[in-house]
Amino acid sequence: MPSLFLVGGYRVFFWSNEQGEPVHVHVCKGSPNPHATKIWLTRGGGCIVAHNDGKIPQHDLKELLEIISAQFSLICAKWKEFFLVDDLKFYC
Repeated sequence: MPSLFLVGGYRVFFWSNEQGEPVHVHVCKGSPNPHATKIWLTRGGGCIVAHNDGKIPQHDLKELLEIISAQFSLICAKWKEFFLVDDLKFYC
């Protein structure tokens, strides 16, 4: 389970068992847990909240979405490196 970065106390990471899914990240405070918020990356470089099970406050979530979008290239590169894939799948 690679952690990509920390921002404002939130950890942005992948679960290691999600190779077949489109590119996405999970976000939570503290240690990774099954209730982490899931965010899909889009082909155009943006992102969409799949679910907010982590109950991240809307203000924080908005900022996190902006940061995740800004780190699109890094996240995609890390996904390819970790899951050993050449072609990425996107939610939309």
